[in-house]
Amino acid sequence: MQPFTDQGWQKICDLSQRYGISTDAVTSMLQSVMNGNGTMAQFFHHELGGGGQWMQGGMTMVGDMFNHGLKSKVDGLCSELSQLLSQQPFVPVPQNNQSQWQSGSGQQQGGGFGAGPSMGGSPVSLFVPNSQGARGSWWPSDLGSPNGSGGQNNVRYAYFSNARRLAVDINGVVTVYDTLDHQIGGVSQQQGAGGAVTLNSQYGTIDVSSLPVISVNGVTPQQLQTNPMPQSYTAEPQPINPPGSRTNQEEDIFAKIERLAELQQKGILTPEEFAAKKTELLQRL
Repeated sequence: MQPFTDQGWQKICDLSQRYGISTDAVTSMLQSVMNGNGTMAQFFHHELGGGGQWMQGGMTMVGDMFNHGLKSKVDGLCSELSQLLSQQPFVPVPQNNQSQWQSGSGQQQGGGFGAGPSMGGSPVSLFVPNSQGARGSWWPSDLGSPNGSGGQNNVRYAYFSNARRLAVDINGVVTVYDTLDHQIGGVSQQQGAGGAVTLNSQYGTIDVSSLPVISVNGVTPQQLQTNPMPQSYTAEPQPINPPGSRTNQEEDIFAKIERLAELQQKGILTPEEFAAKKTELLQRL
């Protein structure tokens, strides 16, 4: 779990005092609610009756099944934690996708956090932003630290709201996209092999492949097109491609991508199939 801010820790202490339990019990339940995408929790803590389950707006089960006071306490605590998590940045909305962990705000992705009861006042910032600096990160160093990051299976992502950039790593190919005016609330990967990566914004669910590409493995689209061959240190100078030219291999790859895009527009290929094939072709560059 991400470290708490001073404000976040104060909120944990406040919940501890109001519900008459330790801060360890509160943080343990917070992790359980996070694991349940903010709408459910499976927990085990001796202060909360041992093992139990909670579902938002539904059933609450505790080890002491006839202890209605404990049930009320668990339901109230989980509801407040769900609402608290919904105030954190980079919060996803409900999706029928695989869950993905995001470290920027310390929560899971692939499901939306429930609204819960209103807590009033200004939003509480629970977690210290991801302190991982540019060094040692898989995304380009000039992007700095992301607002949120995570991954699932062979996909990793990192969102940089100030720079309006989204970095996506699929099988070692890191593509940086321009997020334009999208206010991103989450990133998801559709189920199945080669599933498309989508983002949730004020415009709904958007296929990431529809965004402008800034770079692929640090190389801009313009550089991919020109791709000059290095001069060899030999007696005879080696020819280079003039600006704006492409190699035969590159021409073939870009032509195939264009044909695949046409097939997608005609409904012959799904967005997931197009994204997977596009990534495969770009890896050959």
